[in-house]
Amino acid sequence: MVETVLFLIAAALIAIGLCGAIVPALPGIPLLFCGIWLAAYADAYRHLGWGSLVVIALVGAIGMALDLVSGALGAKRVGASSRAVWGALLGTLVGLFFGLPGLLLGPFLGAVVGELSASSSVERAARVGVNAWIGFLLGTVAKLVASVSMVGLAVAAWWWNRA
Repeated sequence: MVETVLFLIAAALIAIGLCGAIVPALPGIPLLFCGIWLAAYADAYRHLGWGSLVVIALVGAIGMALDLVSGALGAKRVGASSRAVWGALLGTLVGLFFGLPGLLLGPFLGAVVGELSASSSVERAARVGVNAWIGFLLGTVAKLVASVSMVGLAVAAWWWNRA
């Protein structure tokens, strides 16, 4: 009975984690990993061992890192100043505290403010901001790919160790 409840909670965490790969306000990858770990725990690590969990955690960490720095990399792609790159990164971090609007606007506004502080060209600052926002979108795609990969690795390990 307890094992069934743990598996149901794990399934819910995995489902919410996959939604969090797209919805910026949800901590998708951490929830996803918690669900995978809980499933492994409920099964006494028979199908999903520590080695598999470490690999899945590394994939998740890479996905989270790419998601975090993608806005800054988008700004850097168009030759933004270092202030704009830092602004995009800080805008992403500050945006975390303002929900969905903050996460959508944070990289853009941070890059624009940073570029405006380095130069007076509004056109250039807007271009840098747009590229920071595109980088943010690409980071979301990277987070989604990492999330799906984590689930795929867990399913493959479970299948591989099914005997």
